Parts: sequence; structure tokens; C-alpha cells
Amino acid sequence: MKLDFDKMNGLIPAIIQDDQTNKVLMLGFMNEEALEKTQETRKVTFFSRTKNRLWTKGEESGNFLNVVSIQEDCDNDTLLIKVNPVGPVCHKGTDTCFNEKNAEDMMFLKYLQDFIVRRRQEMPEGSYTTSLFNSGVGRMAQKVGEEAVETVIEAMNGNDERLLYEGSDLLYHLIVLLTYKGYRIEDLVNELKNRHK
Repeated sequence: MKLDFDKMNGLIPAIIQDDQTNKVLMLGFMNEEALEKTQETRKVTFFSRTKNRLWTKGEESGNFLNVVSIQEDCDNDTLLIKVNPVGPVCHKGTDTCFNEKNAEDMMFLKYLQDFIVRRRQEMPEGSYTTSLFNSGVGRMAQKVGEEAVETVIEAMNGNDERLLYEGSDLLYHLIVLLTYKGYRIEDLVNELKNRHK
């Protein structure tokens, strides 16, 4: 990564984005030392223009920004840092410095699939997900079918609580099957978007 710190007298903007929700959380500035410390500690550190020193976000509040990835823009003078935030980001106690909520429940599906992918890589003993992967594609497909039937039954019975429960089971098993086949839930989203056109 070769960044141009000269354009802004030794500083570059760093856009901080939540890795799970894709919300922009804040904007800060880094000098080379702040970037090095961020890379070393995996916690976002800025150069504070008001304090005139390095400042690790969360050093007082405990609301750290744990780094997932760092990438530069096309001009090599701005960073996009994806993080997992610990607590509210803004000093005013809000989720973002733009007074937005950083909670998009639909993004949990991405998180869930990432978790399932890790299960497939690590295959921990005693994990239900591991047992599904070990059982093969036929059993996984069968589980999707079983959960689909149970979802239909609860829809017909008029039991909304059970409908949501069985529908959740269906979605989980479908994501496991997609993962096994090398696909993601986003692939289904793209298919639906293409149909919607």
C-alpha cells in the first residue's frame, strides 16, 4: 500500500465502515504513524487534529473499532477501513457520527453465512452445522425439504409463532446447503434483483 500523504500535509482521510451492516460510521484522519499503529494493533487509531497526537478510538470509552480490512482508493489518498465496532461510535453516544442507527437486521443473514462458512472450514466437533456438512448434500437437501414442509404446515395451521420458527429453520438449512454448494445468500438476492428488472 503506497499512500500519498503529501496532498493534505501528512494526513489522509479514513472512512470507517461497519463490516456487517456497510453503514458509514465516521470519518477521521491518519498520518503514517496512525496507520502503522492501526495495522499493528488492529484497532483504529487516528491523528487527532485537535489534540495534536495519535488517538485510538475507544481509548477512554472502550468503544474500539476492531479492524477487518483496510483498502486505499484509486488515487491512493483515502482509506476505507471496515471494522467491527464495540459499542456506539460517536462521542455523543449514537451508533454513527451521522446520527444514524447502525442496525440493519437483514445484514444478519450475511453474518450468519460468514459464521456457517467458518464452521465449514473449522468443522468443530459437537456442532450441528458440522454434522450437516458431514452428512452430505443429500441429507442437507432433505433437511431443506423437511423444513419447507413444516413451514407450510404451520402457515396452514395459523400458528404465526410456529410459522416464524419453522421459517427460520428453513432459512438456516438453506444457507447451509448454499454454503456447501459454494454459493452465498447474496447469490439469491442477485437472482431476485435480476428477476425484478
